[in-house]
Amino acid sequence: MDALIRLDEVTKRYDGDAAPAVDGVSMQIAPGEAVAVMGPSGSGKSTLLNMIAGLDRPTSGTVTVAGQRIDKLNETGVARFRRRRVGMIFQFFNLLDDLTVLDNVLLPAQLAGVALVNRPALLLADEPTGALDSATGEEIGELLLDLNRSGQTLVLVTHNPDLAARYATRTIQVADGQIASDATVGARR
Repeated sequence: MDALIRLDEVTKRYDGDAAPAVDGVSMQIAPGEAVAVMGPSGSGKSTLLNMIAGLDRPTSGTVTVAGQRIDKLNETGVARFRRRRVGMIFQFFNLLDDLTVLDNVLLPAQLAGVALVNRPALLLADEPTGALDSATGEEIGELLLDLNRSGQTLVLVTHNPDLAARYATRTIQVADGQIASDATVGARR
């Protein structure tokens, strides 16, 4: 498999004495896949997503995305990498209050020096429908499906098994910072 995302023996500790949030995880995600990462609160799924995005660095192990060892990049390098290669959707808005919605959308493109919002190869979504009503959540889900069908790789963190079944063809279950199961689930509903 030609991996777009590759994690090798990745561990993340936030407190040296506590159990790791992520503990020795290795996994690969191919270009164009739609993968749901599931597990209970505190299982490590959002930490995994944050390390793939370069928002968090592993305590040990390697994180490679699109052929780039992002765990070795400095802050400027990882920010540049994210602007060019990664789109992120968060459960909570993470918008700059003093900007309009349009300006919030355009800011990453302006920082990257482009006139149009790029279509990154990788879309990371952390509970993207969690703070939405069901109709809006359905619209977001359909948008995610369309983006994946057009070739974007989707990694979706969710508590919702129906959402995973509907929008992903592979499900990775995380428990206590480790991968409990990794299964291809076939055609989406």
